[in-house]
Amino acid sequence: MVAPPAEGEVADPLTWFGSPGLFELEIGSGKGGFLLSRARSNTDRRFLGIEWANKFYRHAADRMARWGMTNVRMMRADARDFVMHHLPPACLSALHLYHPDPWPKKRHHKRRLVQPDFANAAVRAIKPGGVWLIQSDHAEYFAVMREVLDQQVEISELPWEQTGVDPGEAWEGTNFEIKYTAEGRTIHRAAYVRQP
Repeated sequence: MVAPPAEGEVADPLTWFGSPGLFELEIGSGKGGFLLSRARSNTDRRFLGIEWANKFYRHAADRMARWGMTNVRMMRADARDFVMHHLPPACLSALHLYHPDPWPKKRHHKRRLVQPDFANAAVRAIKPGGVWLIQSDHAEYFAVMREVLDQQVEISELPWEQTGVDPGEAWEGTNFEIKYTAEGRTIHRAAYVRQP
C-alpha cells in the first residue's frame, strides 16, 4: 500500500518499488482480479492499482500481500485527482480503465471520469508507445469515452491484440466483466497508443 501524494506533490512511482521496470496503472481495481492476473504474468513490470471504495481497496491490498506480489502497490485515492495533479509526464506504459462508473442518469454525467480534461492529463502521463485500454458493458458511456479519446491528437486507436493485453490469454477478468458476461451483456473494448 502507498499513501496518496500530498497536495501539489508530483509522484515518482518507481520509488515505490525496489527495482525499475515498466509502470502500469489500473484505475478502479475493485477486488484486484485483473491486477493480480496481469502482475503475475508480467513480473518484470510495476503496477499501481487505485481503488476508492475502502472495502474493495483493503480486499485487493490483502490479496496482493497473500500472493506475495512485490511488483504491485495499492492506493486508496481519487483517481481523477491523482492522474490530473500527481502523475509525472510520460511515466505510464499502460493505463487500464475497465468498467468505470457510467453514472447513467443525465444529471450525473458530469461525475463521469472520462472527460476532456481528464483525458488530456492521462495522455500526458502515458509514454510514447504506451497504451490506454478501456472496457465497459455500458454502450452509451463507452461511445462517449471513445468520442473523448478520439479527440486526443496524441493517441490513435490500436487493435486490442497489439497491446500485449490479450483477453483470451491470462485474462481472469474484472469482477464486473465476469458478472456481466454471465448475465449475457456485451463487453465493449478499445485500445489507444500514444504516438512518438
